[in-house]
Amino acid sequence: MISTLTGVVRFIGLDKAVIDVGGVGLSVSITGPTSSALNLGVQAHLFTSLVVREDSLTLFGFLDEESRSTFELVQTVSGIGPKVALAILGAHTPDSLARAIAQEDIKSIEKVPGIGKKGAQRLVLELKGKISDFGGGERIQSHQPMWREQLTSALVSLGFTAKDSDASISAMMSTLSEDGVDASELEVSELLKRTLQTGRRS
Repeated sequence: MISTLTGVVRFIGLDKAVIDVGGVGLSVSITGPTSSALNLGVQAHLFTSLVVREDSLTLFGFLDEESRSTFELVQTVSGIGPKVALAILGAHTPDSLARAIAQEDIKSIEKVPGIGKKGAQRLVLELKGKISDFGGGERIQSHQPMWREQLTSALVSLGFTAKDSDASISAMMSTLSEDGVDASELEVSELLKRTLQTGRRS
């Protein structure tokens, strides 16, 4: 799994950029706002999501972790693939999308190319409650990666408190870091097993 890219921008299009990483030009699908923020010949750092299909490998790049997490989350909605998910991120920030979903603002969502009224309704129905922590000024910390949310949920269901879950996950991540392993590359089941080995309950 390619989680981030850092390299020099060699090409910028409206929906695509080529980033030179160690002499290899990687093509990355991007949104209009991301395209506007990049500069030719200047080093860029993108948070990426790799979409694997039978006949292709496509990298999608974002300026921040929150946008990538939102991109991956909206694809859990039935009928929404990576292209529509990218279009959503081109029209909405994570915060504005969270507000639209929380307020059931179908009209602002259906303006996204390729989604339509039914798709917007489905988005609201399936994501309401899941994406609420993106929006609002009271947010204390940024949205967590999907795997960490799933891991926390699993630990809480096993009797861990939220505080102990967080401490146990942090301890497990510290161990992984020492071994040079990226947590996002492992299955949640493997992460859970490792967390339980290092974790504790009050």
